[in-house]
Amino acid sequence: MSSTGKSITYPAKRAMSRKLSPHRSWLGLISLGTFLLVWYITTRLSDLPSFILPTPADVWSRFVRALTDGTLATHTAVTLGEVLCGLLVGSSFAIVLGYFIAKSRSLENILSPFLVASQAIPVVAIAPLLVIWFGPDIFSKILICSLIVFFPVLINTVIGIRTVPAMLRDLMRSMRATPAQIMLKLEIPAALPICLGGLKVGTTLSVIGGVVSEFVGSNRGLGFLVNVGRGQYDTALVFVAVFALIAMALTLYGAVAWVERRVLVWQEH
Repeated sequence: MSSTGKSITYPAKRAMSRKLSPHRSWLGLISLGTFLLVWYITTRLSDLPSFILPTPADVWSRFVRALTDGTLATHTAVTLGEVLCGLLVGSSFAIVLGYFIAKSRSLENILSPFLVASQAIPVVAIAPLLVIWFGPDIFSKILICSLIVFFPVLINTVIGIRTVPAMLRDLMRSMRATPAQIMLKLEIPAALPICLGGLKVGTTLSVIGGVVSEFVGSNRGLGFLVNVGRGQYDTALVFVAVFALIAMALTLYGAVAWVERRVLVWQEH
């Protein structure tokens, strides 16, 4: 509420958000600079060899070399392709199945034991089996990414659909709305905030799934690059691959957050 007792309008909220965004950017830069400073001081005070803890300069030099010879771009593209395909397949299947589970208690009772049991088994434990069964090609990588994305998106979809007030459904039925109209005009828009929250979690987990699949068996990708750096005691290369994975996860998360702001703009009113 403003001093005049009136609520802040939507354009005013957007203007305030734009004013605050530079401060947020500065905070991010300060935290990054602090991290690099602590890292540099730690390497100097500990006097550890570079194959155990490289300096920021060593990692930067290795990053430039990997970027120049095309190694980083090639392996990043492979991992990104696996992650995006796994995210698309896993989240699509989770959203569809989650919708039907939310609408049917019987289906939930049938599938719940299997869904919960699947989450009790770490993906790292079953990843070797999937590679053996489906081969070391991209299909097994996409499958592993899909499995690790599936559950959080599914749960959020179920919760989102079930949080739709029953009175709104009754209102639409009283207006002779078809089931398809109820789904498109009411259930999906109302469940979007929670579903997109699950998709945010899924984007970060999909990167983990891609790395795990490449650890198990692969000759390409950032996970493979980590294995190469570890085997050759090229710790700077390991850092480069890890930072590339972090950048990938942040980019995907930011993309979902951008979509969320665009799709749920009505929440700001």
